[in-house]
This record gives sequence, structure tokens and C-alpha cells, in this order.
Amino acid sequence: MVTTWIGLVISWTGALGIIAIGAAYLARNEKNAAGFGLRVSPAPEARGWWQVKGVRDVVTGLLVIVFTFAARDQLALLVLVIAGIPLGDMGVVLSNGGDRRAAFAIHGVTALALVVAAVLLFV
Repeated sequence: MVTTWIGLVISWTGALGIIAIGAAYLARNEKNAAGFGLRVSPAPEARGWWQVKGVRDVVTGLLVIVFTFAARDQLALLVLVIAGIPLGDMGVVLSNGGDRRAAFAIHGVTALALVVAAVLLFV
């Protein structure tokens, strides 16, 4: 029972955090682009790509919140699958010559936290 609560706390912290990050990308995405770990900020005509990331992030966070109430028995599996997003982001940063520290510290740690949360929710 305690492990489930810890898993929920990690999941909700991640959900609320990624919703805030997504909203920031939707509102003023150039400032957030540097924090992603890539070396080049998007040109003004490429703003839409960062807004796509914002939508993805907000919806991902909302999925965790909805599953908590509507399908808690499936939440662990959802969180485990969602861990693939920061893993993919880490791969994008690394394969494009981005900041290795950001790749591992931001995206890698996020993926690890989500896997830990999923394991705790499975227990």
C-alpha cells in the first residue's frame, strides 16, 4: 500500500510538472527550447514544432490524472509506456549533438523516475 502511494506521488508530480512545462511551451516556447538540451533554438517559422511538444506534454500529464481516477488498475502500465517519451527525447538530444548533461539529467532522470513509479504501482 505504501509503495502504491509513493508511485502515485511520483506519477502525479510528473504529471503536474509536465503539464506546466507543456503550457510553457505553448505560451513562450523559444525560452523553453534551450532547456530541452538541443543547441539551436527554433526559428520563428518553426514555433509550431515546439507547440506540438507543448500539446503532447499537457495531454500526457492529463492522461496520468485521468487514469488515476478512471482506470487506476491500468495506471502502472500507462506510466511505464509514457517513460518511453523522455527516453526518446534523450535519444533526440544525444543524436543531434545536444547537451549531454541535459539529455541525461533532464530526460534520462525523468524516464527513470517514471519506471520507478510504474514498478511501485505494480507492487
